[in-house]
Amino acid sequence: MTDDTLHRRSLISAVGVAAAAIALRSGTAEARARPGGGFTPARHAQDAWFDSLPGKHRTIIDSFSVHGGGEALLFANNLHVANRAGYGLSDADVAVVVTLRHKSTQFAFNNAMWAKYGKGLGEGLGLVDPKTQQAPTVNLFNTPGYGQELPNFGLMIDSVAKIGVHFAICQMATRRLAGQIAKAVGSTPDAIYDELVANTVPNGHMVAAGVIATTRAQEYGYTVLVAG
Repeated sequence: MTDDTLHRRSLISAVGVAAAAIALRSGTAEARARPGGGFTPARHAQDAWFDSLPGKHRTIIDSFSVHGGGEALLFANNLHVANRAGYGLSDADVAVVVTLRHKSTQFAFNNAMWAKYGKGLGEGLGLVDPKTQQAPTVNLFNTPGYGQELPNFGLMIDSVAKIGVHFAICQMATRRLAGQIAKAVGSTPDAIYDELVANTVPNGHMVAAGVIATTRAQEYGYTVLVAG
């Protein structure tokens, strides 16, 4: 092989390495500019409310059990308290959403629904009113007077809603609850579902599924906390 051939091959190789380096730098810059390493998620009108909440920091707290629903209220409150005390931020600077899905969905409905359908809402949860030892006739997480004996640690849904916390309510679980209640009271699942939807807690948003809300929120820049 001649010296000229070797020189040409070395030159081509060097050009290739340089081109690859440029492409790598370009790709890295693009990845930094576009979250997810270049993947941009689709946007849907159903999820637009995530982007409408004010806040410099965004968190979604995923709960799917009785105990987790209560802890989610504690975590939501702590996020606001700690950001006020530790960072000098206002409540409006913190966007917090609590997902009420699976076995925490029943706490998404007001006392009128619990007074009317408490047995059906609490079915299969082993949940009793600690004062009466009977099936609850009030939303235990939104009625003053229930303190440390419950996993909500005395925090009320209304109180955290007033400081700006929002709730993503699982539609799939709500339909399941509507079916249970309808069977018990001789109504139709659709009628009960419509009644439940009309009686949600403050700042409640019906979502197609709690698991979707938790994943969609991440696409809008929310950090996930899991409350169980």
